[in-house]
This record gives sequence, structure tokens and C-alpha cells, in this order.
Amino acid sequence: MTDHVHQSERAALRGLLSAVSEDLGHDVAPEWVAAAEAAPRTLFLPDRIWLGDEHGGYTPCDRQSDPVGWAAATYSNAPVVTQVNDGKDPGDDPWPSSSASAPAIVFRMLDMLDLHDGATVLEIGTGTGLTAAYMSHRLGSENVVTVEVDPEVTELARGNLARAGFHPEVVCGDGTRGWGLRAPYDRVSVTCALRSVPAALIEQTGRGGKILTPWDNPWICWGLLLLTVTGGGNAEGRFSPYSAFMLARNQRTDLRIYRDVVRDEHLPEESRTELPAHDIAADGWELAFTLGMLLGDVWKAWDNEPDVDGVARRLWLATTDATSWAAVDRAGEGSDGFTVWQYGERRLWDEVAEGYAWWHAQGEPGPERFGLTVTPDGTHRFWLDRPENSVRVRSERG
Repeated sequence: MTDHVHQSERAALRGLLSAVSEDLGHDVAPEWVAAAEAAPRTLFLPDRIWLGDEHGGYTPCDRQSDPVGWAAATYSNAPVVTQVNDGKDPGDDPWPSSSASAPAIVFRMLDMLDLHDGATVLEIGTGTGLTAAYMSHRLGSENVVTVEVDPEVTELARGNLARAGFHPEVVCGDGTRGWGLRAPYDRVSVTCALRSVPAALIEQTGRGGKILTPWDNPWICWGLLLLTVTGGGNAEGRFSPYSAFMLARNQRTDLRIYRDVVRDEHLPEESRTELPAHDIAADGWELAFTLGMLLGDVWKAWDNEPDVDGVARRLWLATTDATSWAAVDRAGEGSDGFTVWQYGERRLWDEVAEGYAWWHAQGEPGPERFGLTVTPDGTHRFWLDRPENSVRVRSERG
């Protein structure tokens, strides 16, 4: 263990690794224990972090003014927000834009990468630099390239790594374009969520290499995708039911119902449904993952205090291009059924109901039963259980 780590920090690390082992269902591998000892978390987290509060927001926690709280967060098995609002003044509305991932998911992803001696790795999303330090300890700094989109975060990570004694190549740039100067790579590890797999990452991964990325769609951010590159611009692999990461900055959307979607001149069609609309939209990760995959570009929002007479709660659905929307209203406790309003070319509640019926008919699958094949023309083909059993998703319906 390095001189950086004091006895109290040793104890904190042991407690953290014990919690991670319990989460993983097995002991942390010896090579990653050694990496965690060589790269103390206290060297990588900034003096100001942001912790979730009871109102769903974020409150700053400073190392100098609250050393106990800062240390507890540093060695908790939970994500720690390290930047808000892309580094701009958050005012009264801080939202996370960079973080140190929960240690359990970090070690889970390192296991899934199945690194071998001499392997070359491209990491997308450097963040604090901690995971790059772990991989540098395992493989040697010369075999690790890490790309970060935010210039300020890049410089902080580069300094963190140097102080800990690691010197991988740290690049400031758009990670979805990869880093072709050092390609091909044996592994590509993405630490921000993607909604599609960039062709550059497949092209820069050697035949038989792996790409591991968190997955996202407008409905839900959840799941990991592990692809094997088979050559010629093709890649194929399966999802697993872990993780929720911040979306890659160039794949973000920023839509609000009344600002961007609903207009006074819109005349929606009214109907009724007996399906438990709000339960379907909120019921479990497995259904949410499936609906997000099937619907493609549909997102949801809740209005628990709609300013509408006789409506206790409203579920909004909308496409990311803001051309179609639906509102599903419940009158209150004890009321029968739901009132549905739908506008635009697509009937979004009808699509949700169809997706729910399909999911139920397939045995209510979770992410681990789904896979993805990416072809050289950029087509993303989802499948259930086996590659030849394609799933007809919205992008294929026209």
C-alpha cells in the first residue's frame, strides 16, 4: 500500500471493499484490491462534492468545512457527484454533470472487461481518473488511453493521476469519436451512457475485442451492453441489468412539456383505457427497459399536481422531436379507468399498451434476455434470447 494511505483510510477501504464484495456476490479480485490500494479515492475526489438531499436535489459538501461528511461519502459504495451544471454556476438548480461512479459498478465493469496482461484499453469518460488509475495499475499506463469531453475535468483528472503515480494518455475530446491515433484497442470501456453505439468505437476495436457501455433511452437509463467486435464494422452482444450513468453530452436532449411540446392550437383525440396506466409507466426496471427499447424515442414525465379540474395525476408521454404527445389522466382514488389524450402522427399511449402486451406475452423479460447487433451501416438490431429472434422496435416500424 502506498504512503498516501493512512491507517484510517486503510480501514475505510477495507469496509468499502467488503461492501462491494457483498454487492457483487463474490470477493473483489486480488488485482483490483491491489489497484484500489495503490490509487486512494481521497486523491481523486475534489474538495467539493455534491450529495443528494431529501428533496431530490444536490447539496455541496466541502472537505475543509465537513471533513467527516466528505470522507464518509468518499468511501461509501455509492456514486459521488463531482461536478454540476457542466462546471457553470448552478444557482438554485444544481444538476449532476460528472461523477465518481459507485465502486461496485466500477469493479463489476472491470470484471466484465476481462482484461489480460498486455491488453490495450480505450476509456471514454475519464471523470476523476480513478478507473483509469485502476486499469493503469493492472496493465501499465502505456496501455491505457482515456478521453474526457470537459476541459476542466480533463485537467483535474490528469493531475489526480500524476499525483498517484500513473501516466496514461489523457485526451480532451469527444469520446464518441474514440481516439484513432492509438487504435486498435483490445477493450473499449465507456463510463457515460449511450443511446447508440458510435461507429468509431467499433472501427477502433480489434477483431474479437470488447466494448462495454452503459445503455440509455429516453424512457429509462439502465443496463450495460457488452459487445464483441467481429470485424468489418460488425459487433454483437448482450445487455445485463446493471447501472445508470449520465448520458454522453452529445446525446443529451432537453425537452419540457409546456415549453417545447404542447401547444394551445393542438387538438388531441380523447379515449379511455382500463389498463393501469400509471402502474405500467412506473412498474419495474424490466418493463421500463423493454418499453424504452420498443418505443425508441419516447420519454415520460409525471405531473402530480396538474392544474386541471377533476384530474389528480397526469402521465405525459412525448417523442424527442416533440411532434407527438399523449396525456393519461386519473381522476383520483377509487375512479375507474383513465382518460387518454393523444396528439400527433403517433398514438403514444397505444404504443405503450401494445408494448406492455408484448412484454407480458414474452414472459416479462429483463435486460439479460435482450441483445444487440450493430452492422457497418449503423443499423442497430435488437433481439430476444438469440440473434435470429429480432425484436421489432419503433425505428423499424416507420
